[in-house]
Amino acid sequence: MADTDNLSKGPAAGTFSFQAEVAELLRLMVHSVYSETDIFLRELISNASDACDRLRYEAIAKPELTADDPVFAIRIAPDSAAGTLTVADNGIGMDREELIGNLGTIARSGTRVFVSKLSEAKEGVGLIGQFGVGFYSAFMVAGRIEVVSRHAGSEEAWAWTSSGGGGFEIAPASEAQAARVPRGTEIVLHLKEDAKKYLEAHEIRRVVSTYSDHILFPIELVETEGKSGQINSASALWQRPKSELKPEDYAQAYRAIAHAFDEPAMSLHYRAEGRQSYAVLLFAPSQQPFDLFDPARKGHVKLYVRRVFISDEANLLPAYLRFIAGVVDSEDLPLNISREMLQNNPQVAAMRKALTGRVISELESLAEKDAAAFGKIWEAFGPVIKEGLYEDHERREALLGLTRFATTKGNARTLKDYVAGLLPNQTEIYYLLGDSTERLKANPKLEAARARGIEVLLLSDPIDSFWTAVPLDVGGKPFKSLSKGEVDFGLIPLLEEKADDEPKPGEVSVESILAAVKTALGERVSEVRASKRLADSPACLVAGGHGPDLQTSRLFARQMGGIAPKPILELNARHTLVRAIASAQTASRQDDVNDLSAFLFEQAQILDGELPEDPAAFAARLNRLVARGLT
Repeated sequence: MADTDNLSKGPAAGTFSFQAEVAELLRLMVHSVYSETDIFLRELISNASDACDRLRYEAIAKPELTADDPVFAIRIAPDSAAGTLTVADNGIGMDREELIGNLGTIARSGTRVFVSKLSEAKEGVGLIGQFGVGFYSAFMVAGRIEVVSRHAGSEEAWAWTSSGGGGFEIAPASEAQAARVPRGTEIVLHLKEDAKKYLEAHEIRRVVSTYSDHILFPIELVETEGKSGQINSASALWQRPKSELKPEDYAQAYRAIAHAFDEPAMSLHYRAEGRQSYAVLLFAPSQQPFDLFDPARKGHVKLYVRRVFISDEANLLPAYLRFIAGVVDSEDLPLNISREMLQNNPQVAAMRKALTGRVISELESLAEKDAAAFGKIWEAFGPVIKEGLYEDHERREALLGLTRFATTKGNARTLKDYVAGLLPNQTEIYYLLGDSTERLKANPKLEAARARGIEVLLLSDPIDSFWTAVPLDVGGKPFKSLSKGEVDFGLIPLLEEKADDEPKPGEVSVESILAAVKTALGERVSEVRASKRLADSPACLVAGGHGPDLQTSRLFARQMGGIAPKPILELNARHTLVRAIASAQTASRQDDVNDLSAFLFEQAQILDGELPEDPAAFAARLNRLVARGLT
């Protein structure tokens, strides 16, 4: 078989292998039975609409591309006798290389993860739509698919065929096929027996009404008698007054525009007037799409100019709002504005600023009026919104107000809640970084704060390591890490007074214990000191007062392949194990001093989510200490 990586080198006609991920995806489609098979038609219609949009844009500069056929349309033709359903459009079309590239590969990062998720999921159809590989959903209902396509302005038409196995065939279109497709794409589905219901006109109308009514181009249903009629409203919903629309209209438009299946958690529909005039229809999903953390961080807002699609890469919202999907339709921008000009156009820059402010304002309003709806957005997209705390200095205060925190006092806490609960003499907002909230709750660095009733923010998202590195304060109260520098809660009283277990006269001093532990550990730590943040645990690891937090240092070291700075070991001088080091010193048992010192250090590593450098040595050391205690 020819390889899809050598598109231009292969023969004009031939058999090609699917990309490995596509082959696995098709295997799932062909051999699995999903309940919501309707979505195949929605996906094919959406692809056809995109093709018409692209040609309409290209035709602004090259009007000859549409001179012979200026009216765009999508045609659906069932054929009961042949058992086929045809979906055709007169959009931009595809040439040979585009057919191979577009229908033989999934050009997205994270594809392998997606396929593995799909193979595990019971509701696989929802994943298909979220990931945007909708063409392949047609194999749920079709045993064989034929695609004939002619790129606008080309003399050549090509035919792509596949039965959903390991590969597909490409050949020049036959004379009859080429005659049917003067421009655009025709997809013929040979339906399976259990999918023949999609040959019935009322079924097609139902699916189009449910999923594709707001597609901007006419969708025509060709009846068996040869008659055809438009079966969608083909209206730009964003141009209609809000008073005419119902919640179900917005939900339907959201699914059509965003290619989504969930319900929108927030809808934003308005018209901007003044120096610029543009209509806005934006949605916040309630579920997280699979490409949310794609490194490209691509947005999902489409730019139209007077209902003509211009680009979905205009970056009308910052990357930390990339989960927002929808349409912005300008009345003022020139139709022939290029995608390159969009990045530097002052009108677009002003639009970006206004849109970003309005979306944040709408999120603030939603958080105040409907906490449950905002909670869905935060649960799905909180880590993404927090990227703005690091990137967007201008709106940092507003974003901090939106941020919801897990804390030692509960979940979904705001900074307003935190500040309202500040204790007398508390001058800082305390936080602790880690990789899971549950592990953070058990972290010994919380002990002194918990003993005084001090609330601590528990930050477990990777982005937290970045935004907390920026100097921040709320109402003059700066953020303070419990894993960095000195922490002194001396001015805040304990909830319950504890007995003073400091060394008595004649005992080994704390300074001597610290020095002995530092000698035993050597270069494994930068310093050993007495702790003011521990109450019950014997030891913890922290970073120095300058530079990044301990968790941040480790994150950078993992990502950059470097070595994290040496940590500081803090010891609780009151703890039995620490006092045992003093006893071992007095008795000149250096092996015990060494073992206890290493044990405390490695125990602190484990509590911080790190593995000891030598787990076998750790286990042997632990066994020795236990054995000594039993004898």
